[in-house]
Amino acid sequence: MKKTALYSWHEEAGAKIIDFGGYLMPVQYRGIIAEHNAVRNAAGLFDVSHMGNFYVRGARAKEFLQHMTTNDLDKAGDGQAQYNLMLYPHGGIVDDLIIYRIDRETFFLIVNASNAPKDFEWLQQHIGAFEGVELEDHTDQLSLIALQGPLALDILATVFPALDIDALGSFHFCKLPFQGSEVMIARTGYTGEKGVEICLPNEMALPLWEALFEAGKESGIQPVGLGARDTLRLEMGYSLYGHEIDHSTNPLEARLKWVVKMDKGDFIGREACQQVALSLKRGVAGFSLDGRALPRQHCKVYNSGREEIGRVCSGTLSPTLKEPVGTCNVLREYINVGTPILVEVRGNFHAGVIRHLPFVTTSLG
Repeated sequence: MKKTALYSWHEEAGAKIIDFGGYLMPVQYRGIIAEHNAVRNAAGLFDVSHMGNFYVRGARAKEFLQHMTTNDLDKAGDGQAQYNLMLYPHGGIVDDLIIYRIDRETFFLIVNASNAPKDFEWLQQHIGAFEGVELEDHTDQLSLIALQGPLALDILATVFPALDIDALGSFHFCKLPFQGSEVMIARTGYTGEKGVEICLPNEMALPLWEALFEAGKESGIQPVGLGARDTLRLEMGYSLYGHEIDHSTNPLEARLKWVVKMDKGDFIGREACQQVALSLKRGVAGFSLDGRALPRQHCKVYNSGREEIGRVCSGTLSPTLKEPVGTCNVLREYINVGTPILVEVRGNFHAGVIRHLPFVTTSLG
C-alpha cells in the first residue's frame, strides 16, 4: 500500500483511512455531511495525491495526444487545461483525464488513481508510431492538493499574494514559487465550486497544506475526505470511472458527447463513436427517489410498468438537498426530465423521477 506525503497529517487528524487505488487515503474526518457542507458554504482542502500524473514531451507530443484522445487539443493554448477521454477501438472508455498544455512540446496529464498503471501502459503501447515523443510517469514524485469552495480563492490569495486570481480563468493554470519550489496552480476541480488544484513536489505538500489551513482558519476551512468528494461530484452530475463511465461505455451514452470532436481528425475510437451516433440507444440521466431509500450502483431501474430499462450508476443521500439522488444509465426514451421511474433497492420498488443535472447551484453559478 502506498501513502501520500500528507498521510501522517491525516492520521494525526483522526481520519478514517481506507484503501483506494492502491493508496491509504482519508475517507472522512469529522463526517461526510459536515465536510460536504464545508465545501458548499466555505472551503475544503483535499489530498488527491493518489491521482496519476504523466508528462508527454516532444515535437510530435500534441500529434500523439490528438490520436490518443477525443477532445481537440488545438483548442487549448499554453497555460490551458482540457478535460479529455481516451477510448479503446470499440469506443469504450480507457479513462477520463485532464491534459495541461505547458507549451507546444510539453503536456502534463492527470489521470484516475486506479487507472494510472493501465493508462501509462496504453499510452506506451501507441507511442512508438510517433518518433521522438517521450512519456514519463511522475506520480510518485508529485503531490496534488485541491482547495474548493466559495471562499477558496480568497484563502488562496492570502498564501499567494502575487497571484492574479481574476486573470486565472477556468481551466487555466500558472506556475508560482512557494518556499523555494515551483507549484502549478490550476482553476480546475471536482466539486462544482470555485477553487483550484495545486500540483507540487512531495516535500512541499505539508508546508503548503498547513499554510492553506492557517490562511483559511477564520473562514471555516475543513479537511475533506474521499466520501464527501464523491457526494460533491455526484450533486454536480460529474462522471466517475467505474460508475457513469467504464470500458464498456461509449462517451455518447454518458453525457460526454461534448468531449468527442469528430471533426478534429482520426483518433482511437472515432469510428465506433460514429456508429453509436447513428443509433444512440442509451443515456445517463439524473434522478431522485421519494422517501429515504438509498440507491446504489447496479440497482435496477424500471419504467412505471415495471419493465427494466437500466441500472443505477451512482447514488447517495444528497447533503445539500437532503433527499436520495443518483445517476442512471437507461434507454434513451426515458431520459427526459420529469419521467417517472422505479428503482429496486433491496428487493423493494421505490418511486422516483428523472431530474435535471446538476442537482444543485454552486458558487460557480
